[in-house]
Amino acid sequence: MLLACCLFSAALCHAGEKTKLVANLKSGKQQLIITYGTSLTAGSPWVQQLQQELNRYYPGKAYIINSGSRGMWSKWGVDNLDHRVIDKKPDTVFIEFAINDAYQPYKTPVDHARNNLENMIDRILAANANCEIIIMVMNPPTGVYLERRPKIEAFYQMYRDIAKEREILLIDHYPKWKKILDTNPDMFNKYVPDGIHPGPEGCKAVITPEIIESIGIRTEQKDSGN
Repeated sequence: MLLACCLFSAALCHAGEKTKLVANLKSGKQQLIITYGTSLTAGSPWVQQLQQELNRYYPGKAYIINSGSRGMWSKWGVDNLDHRVIDKKPDTVFIEFAINDAYQPYKTPVDHARNNLENMIDRILAANANCEIIIMVMNPPTGVYLERRPKIEAFYQMYRDIAKEREILLIDHYPKWKKILDTNPDMFNKYVPDGIHPGPEGCKAVITPEIIESIGIRTEQKDSGN
């Protein structure tokens, strides 16, 4: 019965239940958020868009540090975790490295990528058990970027598996991106002009609203009558 209750609670969170982040912002607490990942984080407009949305709903209460790095993968994430994440004492950490773990020249098997992700999760929580960790599955690559990542689906599924097993929040952007790619490839190419990095318009249309929904900001605004 206890397990069933836990799974039900996790399902609610994935449906837009307020996260610790939103609950703390609602109560007036300052929150430091770190985004940690590849160029899909380091150079991506969604980070600034998320900062703007947080400022709109909770003015002056949330601050994002973008600690991602272009071209990096989870081994780099493990090696740089202390000074880029833990030492900054974040309240919430977003993590995504799967798209570059799948990059063939890095020769990272799925089980190694899994160990790296779990290493990061464990060390963040060891430093602060109250830190909220959110992991993300990003967009499908196309063209030459997909050719260099032929097993991308397996790496993305590993993130889903860890989220389920550890009952942490997963924000899975892949289904919406895949639907756009399959039904309207011209729009996908407009949103992801180089085949791997969503531009400002793509982030605004797909990534940022999915994050806002998933962390529970819209749920909170509905509950507040706004």
